[in-house]
Amino acid sequence: MKRIKLTVAYDGTNYNGWQIQPNGITIEEVLNRELSRLLGEEIAVTGASRTDAGVHSLGNVAVFDTDTKMPADKIAFAVNRSLPADIVVQGSCEVPRDWHPRYQKSRKTYEYRILNRTFRMPTRRLDTYFYHYPLDVERMRQASSYLVGEHDFKSFCAVGAQVRSTVRTLYACDVERTGDVITIRVTGNGFLYNMVRIIAGTLIQVGGGQLLPEQMPEILEARERLAAGPTAPAHGLTMMEIEYGTV
Repeated sequence: MKRIKLTVAYDGTNYNGWQIQPNGITIEEVLNRELSRLLGEEIAVTGASRTDAGVHSLGNVAVFDTDTKMPADKIAFAVNRSLPADIVVQGSCEVPRDWHPRYQKSRKTYEYRILNRTFRMPTRRLDTYFYHYPLDVERMRQASSYLVGEHDFKSFCAVGAQVRSTVRTLYACDVERTGDVITIRVTGNGFLYNMVRIIAGTLIQVGGGQLLPEQMPEILEARERLAAGPTAPAHGLTMMEIEYGTV
């Protein structure tokens, strides 16, 4: 028996998120099905991040245990032949049997993209959130700087989330504009449920003038979901990468 690590990219548009659900197809379900067919045994993958319906990824990480004699690095090539076009394994390798993608120290990076222009652009409808009111990127950048460091992010956590602690550390929170696309890039040691989407929704309100950048410390200190902005739509969010210290 050996443990295989996969790095998985996907367009989440047509899926009910990562984790198997009773009411729609998921990324985990498709991977389990195709890996089981390929290896001739029952496979169940465990993912590092249970992304929501509509959320995309360039580098989610998953592991599974197998008795196969197929070389670990060849599994990615083999399973990609049968996976749908919107799910692609970017690499596979063997890891120690006790290696778990959720329990290792890591840095996760997400990007939230906003298409900020007068009219929609059909080619960006699936990976950006269209927002036609003007946004002040400098104000958004000022507000985002207050989020860097270790804080209690309870105000940026969906109500009802089951977590032991709402304290997280953000190593970076940057806002950049390239053409019509504003990108919020966040790197941290972990994220609460809907945390990045709530950060995005709050920064959009700052950029639109509904909130001042200087209000961000007050929002953090409130530790109350209603103090922060709305949850931005899922399809603007992409998990970019997960960096592990050692494998």
